[in-house]
Amino acid sequence: MKSTATGGAAAPVPPAPAPAPDRDTPPNARKSVTGTRKLIAAGFLLPALVLLGALVVYPIGYSVYRSFFDKSGDSFAGLGNYVEIFTDDTILTAVRNNAIWVVVAPTVATALGLIFAVLTERVRWGTAFKLIVFMPMAISMLAAGIIFRLVYEQDPNRGVANAVWVGVHDTFNESAGFPKARPLPVHPLKPGGGGSFVTKEPVRAGTPAQLPLVGVAPAKMPSDARPAAAAQPADGEVTGTAWLDFTRGGGGRPNVVDPEELGLKGIKVEAVKDGKVVASATAAADGTFSLPAAADGAQLRLPATNFREPYNGVDWLGPTFVTPAIIGSYVWMWAGFAMVLIAAGLAGVPRELMEAARVDGANEWQVFRRVTVPLLAPVLAVVMVTLMINVLKIFDLVFIIAPGSSQDDANVLALQLYRSSFGTDADLGVGSAIAVLLLLLVIPVMLFNVRRMRRETRR
Repeated sequence: MKSTATGGAAAPVPPAPAPAPDRDTPPNARKSVTGTRKLIAAGFLLPALVLLGALVVYPIGYSVYRSFFDKSGDSFAGLGNYVEIFTDDTILTAVRNNAIWVVVAPTVATALGLIFAVLTERVRWGTAFKLIVFMPMAISMLAAGIIFRLVYEQDPNRGVANAVWVGVHDTFNESAGFPKARPLPVHPLKPGGGGSFVTKEPVRAGTPAQLPLVGVAPAKMPSDARPAAAAQPADGEVTGTAWLDFTRGGGGRPNVVDPEELGLKGIKVEAVKDGKVVASATAAADGTFSLPAAADGAQLRLPATNFREPYNGVDWLGPTFVTPAIIGSYVWMWAGFAMVLIAAGLAGVPRELMEAARVDGANEWQVFRRVTVPLLAPVLAVVMVTLMINVLKIFDLVFIIAPGSSQDDANVLALQLYRSSFGTDADLGVGSAIAVLLLLLVIPVMLFNVRRMRRETRR
């Protein structure tokens, strides 16, 4: 024997012999054990297969079959139902809206989720912010639809969206104070065109002018309006009073300033000669105003800006904005879902790559665009595909938020499927064809997702 203690090479160890087959077990017995295992596996899978067939395979097969028959289901219609899908204006609107949903909603939700995930990494209260953004996911589509139906109410006193919009608008463009005001035939005013009112006769310095109006509810008057006061004559000036010529409970006299009548505070008065404004003034809280001597012999005009209707906001649920408005409510719900998934992917991104990019001179935008986003591409693909499948089936939000007057404009395929399949004028042939179309639209997205998952598995 050669010793290895002196550094000599050790003799190779022969491989262990393979265990001899159990010759005592006959081949038929081994086959019997394998068959028994397969039967046990089939027994466990059978309930799931039965449910899958009853709830998925059979409905799909029957929908395909039913789509080739007419409304009653008695006569073969061929491709007639599919032709109607692409010729009926209402269904074409649903197809177009579905395309808008698939492109816009997942993109916006994913982009917001990415921004939130990246930014919340840099703040101490990031966890609390993520919780707040994710909370809408705990709300059902039904509840979210009811919430946003109220948010988009046209009345600014009820709808939050219009309350904010009107507030911003009125900050830069103040609304008129007396939109319903008008003179009576017995008043010294007449329509001046374009919504304005002018005095029937020219005014003179030293003779107070009277500008009475009606049509303003006392409750709508300015809160700081005071009882109207008769203007005092002034040498070289045109004075006057603009007031609400209405006494609660009756008893007032027209064209006379009564004690309980209020001044039209803030109303604008212009002196016009030969079509040109030579002077202007604004009424005080008691309705009195004063114009310089240049107004002598002019007609007084109350411009239309005093009486225009107040800005009432945007018709969010009208034909023009109903689809973007509903997409906004969807993004509110699902941006938190995107944020959580992207934040989980971001936690696994190697920080060394980002630090190396910063050391090489890249700014934060370049790090985000050239390092963070490419490394998050698989996660972004998962989020996008999931949301695309989800929006292809969108139904609840559209059905609840869109009012009846604009539901045709907000129509989507899932809603049209419901409308075509149920109700007094149901056409199950068209409804089944729409269901098959939805299936065909979902299949490419599903195949893309399966292939992507297989590629990730091979890595």
